Amino acid sequence: MTGLRRGLLLSLLAGLVSVSCRAAPGEVRVGSKKFTESVVLGEIVTRMVRSTGARAEHRAQLGGTQVLWHALLAGEIDLYPEYTGTIREDIVQGVPADGSDDSLRAVLARQGVGMTGSLGFEDSYALGMREDDAVRLNVTRISDLRAHPMLRLGFSEEFLHRGDGWPSLKRRYRLPQTDVRQLDHDLAYRALAAGDIDATDLYTTDAEIRHYHLMVLADDLGYFPSYRAVLLYRSDLLQRSPSTVAALRALQGRISVDDMRRLNARVKLERVSERDVASDFLATTLRVEGEANPEGRSRRVGRYVVEHLALVAASLSAAIVVAIPLGIAAARRRRLGAAILAVAGVVQTIPSLALLVFMIPLLGIGTAPAVAALFLY
Repeated sequence: MTGLRRGLLLSLLAGLVSVSCRAAPGEVRVGSKKFTESVVLGEIVTRMVRSTGARAEHRAQLGGTQVLWHALLAGEIDLYPEYTGTIREDIVQGVPADGSDDSLRAVLARQGVGMTGSLGFEDSYALGMREDDAVRLNVTRISDLRAHPMLRLGFSEEFLHRGDGWPSLKRRYRLPQTDVRQLDHDLAYRALAAGDIDATDLYTTDAEIRHYHLMVLADDLGYFPSYRAVLLYRSDLLQRSPSTVAALRALQGRISVDDMRRLNARVKLERVSERDVASDFLATTLRVEGEANPEGRSRRVGRYVVEHLALVAASLSAAIVVAIPLGIAAARRRRLGAAILAVAGVVQTIPSLALLVFMIPLLGIGTAPAVAALFLY
């Protein structure tokens, strides 16, 4: 039985190692964050790279800022869309908020990262409320929230914890609200429309602002920095695939804020896929021929179901192989049992985002860290 158990565990570990291997040489790996705009930009960039004849893979919705940044440093991805304000506040240190992009590039270059010019639009953080509530409470500016301490706030996980997010915003504006909850960004809009919360964080290019009749509160103290959309890429990409870097630079200044709002609206409100939205935009704006997308929604859902079942099966199988012997040992030896429970308790207190960030240097991104995290939990 011990030999069988050891064989199963080794097989599972071998599978994890194999799926964590990097992409084939010559393939450009584009990452994107877990929100619509980032995925759309990732699709646009991927198609631009392919238009040069290079191979490109889009690893969509990998996570938040820190996950993408560490994946870039680790070489698991070659580039991804980012915003200058986020780079200054949440990624690099020592660059003043009013500093030039050249000073930002100099800091990034020391870490082996390059930055394009602005893609042509800015997508800033803001706070928003339902228009009728804002009018009724006479709230037009963030500082007006000080007069309403009982308001219920719902923020995305990243906004709750990032350097330019809620904690420092609360201090800067001396906001008294204590009913603050964490919500997925898309769910926060629905909660706001349903009256379950009174205010949330917005991206100023979000299609939901107009759709849900929201008021964007003025940042009257000038708290939020400029968030111009750019592309971050590994510096060695210039040697490995100069045509890719040229394609990235060709996007500079080509996407206006109205373009981005329209693209977001097509995905979120009209339910058009990010792939089709990106292809249509490139065909009409840059005359880049679109790619056929034979995968319909039902096929895509089916593929995701199979992928999720595989993740659960792999992690659960490994957990059973390890947990049953540990449980028996814990029952027979009290000291060992106490140690096992202590370790398990500590692991469960680690936030999932932090756990994924820690695993990127070890397992890369994709299937392997997901299975490992599910196994540990």
